[in-house]
Order: sequence, then C-alpha cells, then structure tokens
Amino acid sequence: MPVTEVSHPLFARFYTWFSGVLDRHGMAAQREALVAGLSGRVIEVGAGNGLNFSCYPPSVAGVLAVEPEPRLRAAALDAARRSPVRIEVVGGLADRLPAASGEFDAAVVSFVLCSLPDPVAGLREIRRVLAPEGRLRFLEHVRAGPGGWARAQDLLDATVWPCLTGGCHTGRDSVAAVEAAGFTVGPLERFVFPGGVRSPISFCVRGEARP
Repeated sequence: MPVTEVSHPLFARFYTWFSGVLDRHGMAAQREALVAGLSGRVIEVGAGNGLNFSCYPPSVAGVLAVEPEPRLRAAALDAARRSPVRIEVVGGLADRLPAASGEFDAAVVSFVLCSLPDPVAGLREIRRVLAPEGRLRFLEHVRAGPGGWARAQDLLDATVWPCLTGGCHTGRDSVAAVEAAGFTVGPLERFVFPGGVRSPISFCVRGEARP
C-alpha cells in the first residue's frame, strides 16, 4: 500500500501554535488575499491546521483539502466544520494527489513548498489536477535576496532546521520551482513578515500562476 502520511508530532504542535500567532499579527490578511476571488472547485495541498478555510469566498463550490500529517489533519477537520464553504479533508501526498486530471478550477498552497521533498514534482502533480484554465495561488516563505540572510538560510537548511521543522527549508526559491513545473507566474507580492522584522523565515511571497 502506498504511503500517504508523514508524521511530525512535535512540529505539528508547534506549527498549530505558531501559525495562530502569525495570523494574530497580520498573516490572516495575507490568507484572505490568497483565496480572494476564487470560484468553482478548489484543491488545497498541504492544508495544515485549516487556517485558510474560513477565508474562502462563497463563490467556491467546494474544497478538497489534502494534509498528510495526522495531527494537523485532525485540526483541519475541526476547522472544516466551521467553514462557510463545503470542505472535504483527506490524507495524501503532494506528488500523489487523490484526484482526477483536470478536476479543479484552482489550487492553493500556503507554507507548503518549503517542506516538500521534491517541490517541482509536487507542483507538476498540482498542474495535472488543474483544469486547462485553472490557476495556482501560493503564499510561501522564500529565499532572501543576496547577502547575509541568504547565507544564514543556507546554514540552517544544511544543519538543524529541516530536522526540527518537518522538512522545512528556509531558503527555497519557490517561485523558480513553480516556473520549473510548467506554470506561468503572474504578479507577485513580496513582503517581510511581520512588519518588516527580518529573520530567516520572514521573507515571503504571494502570487498566482497559470498552467
């Protein structure tokens, strides 16, 4: 039987707490912008604890939320019950999505590409399940520009950070991965969070791409 789960119990507990802190300091507005204007069928890959669910507009007919970590998936199931739109939460991996080709009008990823073993493979799978006119929305922390912060990211990623954070890499160029997977990237919003305070994980990007 193929593996459809990953288990990071300590990180799952930390992420549930930390993501709530970030939302209270302004990340919730970025989540709302991430899904604004979406409609039809949506797949959210790496749904985590479901913080995006309350932001989906009523024009969304339904969401298939895929989350491989069982503790985060349980939190997502709870969030789905309170969502204004219909959400089905399932297990699964980004590179083996439980969906048919061309099934979805939109795909959403947030703080996911940093932790995929092969982000390009995961993004190609997302492209497979999108309709030809579908769109990918992404919100990710990414590589800093040239300089000291990028070097700090490289050091963290080569040592303790992925081990402590469920495979997360602080310095991934996720926009380049989206392009390598066959998407055309549209306008991007790059920002430092929170409030311009810099750390290895504070360099962020939000954007949209088309197959």
